[in-house]
Amino acid sequence: MDASLRAGVAIYNAGRYHAAHDAWEDPWLALDDDTDDERFLHGLIQFTAAVHHARTRNWSGATGLAGSAGDYLSDLSSPYRGVALDPIRRALSTLAADPEVIERRRPPPLRYDGRALALADLRFEAAAVAARVLAGADGYDPAPIDRAADFAREEIEGDERTLFTTLVMEFVTADAERSLVYRRLADHVERREREYADVDGLFGP
Repeated sequence: MDASLRAGVAIYNAGRYHAAHDAWEDPWLALDDDTDDERFLHGLIQFTAAVHHARTRNWSGATGLAGSAGDYLSDLSSPYRGVALDPIRRALSTLAADPEVIERRRPPPLRYDGRALALADLRFEAAAVAARVLAGADGYDPAPIDRAADFAREEIEGDERTLFTTLVMEFVTADAERSLVYRRLADHVERREREYADVDGLFGP
């Protein structure tokens, strides 16, 4: 959950408010209802949805989600799992009362362990989550991203070269050049898979 949490925080702080919830959705769905962790992730998901609706001028959607997100987060300690909730609760109260505030000022950053976590701050496992989320949000096939992450884990475990680790991290942080990084990453994934297939062929029947 922690890697997904950090990934979503950094994606949100990059201004990808709608995409941020995708980092949290799977961990949230795996939780039992009405636990603190479930309310926490449910509240964050609805917070980002409220921000997204406000930015697209869906005022009723924004106010409704802001109210329910505030309810989910109301009884949790701040920080919770490293995330400062007091600024979020204040932003939700403001958004519920005046959703057009989003047109006058940016929503507050999410702070994790006291920092407004950026994509470049993510360690590998959180970056791998962010890479998959951003691939889906930007219309890329996530399969090469997943394979690159698998190869990167092999590099990390084997203390090998860091080609795939670097490519995954670059895909997350590249932004304007993400399509170029994706093509490079996919090419290297295809090449590595051919290498594995060639080795398997040597020992096959």
